Amino acid sequence: MPRHQIAFLASPVPLAQEALVALSKAHGNVPQEEADVIVALGGDGFMLQTLHATQKLSAPVYGMNRGTVGFLMNEFHADDLRARLNVAEEEVINPLVMNALTVDGQMHELLAINEVSLLRAGPQAARLRISVDGKVRMKELVCDGALVATPAGSTAYNYSAHGPILPIGSDVLTLTAMAAFRPRRWRGALLPKRAVVRFDVIDSAKRPVMADADGKSVKNVASVEIRSDPDVQHRILFDPGHGLEERLIQEQFA
Repeated sequence: MPRHQIAFLASPVPLAQEALVALSKAHGNVPQEEADVIVALGGDGFMLQTLHATQKLSAPVYGMNRGTVGFLMNEFHADDLRARLNVAEEEVINPLVMNALTVDGQMHELLAINEVSLLRAGPQAARLRISVDGKVRMKELVCDGALVATPAGSTAYNYSAHGPILPIGSDVLTLTAMAAFRPRRWRGALLPKRAVVRFDVIDSAKRPVMADADGKSVKNVASVEIRSDPDVQHRILFDPGHGLEERLIQEQFA
């Protein structure tokens, strides 16, 4: 469908700001609420920020890489933008919702498109108890941390922690350990997308743990519950033949 009204958003880096000026001059720049499509100029981090900031709007987001990796972005070409937008293919992804309870009794709810991670916040390894759908599956995991990642986020922090890459259409989450000490070499598990994962921090006073959802952190957590949220849908546009499914396959043969 033709996408006439464009809202441009750009990260603070000079390359992105230069592109913002040039593209706004060529195509106009309407308020986000009036846009048929939102074009994000930056890297993957800025794309995540944009998706979070615009999740209540109906317009899909098309990213152009003015950052580094750009896994969620399309290549930057300024001269054929409208033609590319009109033939772009849409991917719909659901984020994770994190409910983190701190040791002082405060509850924090955050959304994560890529992953929710728990990380040790002191010199000693974290001790975590893991439950899935209310059943304790691991009484104690001693580790530097653990994360739950979506298929879209499986090539990010999860992959660096030696977790598996998940096909974008799979109804699966990956639970991945970071530097597991006990059980030694335990790498994690694959879970159904509907699963509710809970981490309880053992001995939080001596071994403090922080929780992070796409870069937004909560310190001194006592427990963290993570689940997929099907009611929130992020619509991302990609050039034909370069969508998330193709990128996930390419990543495994790089």
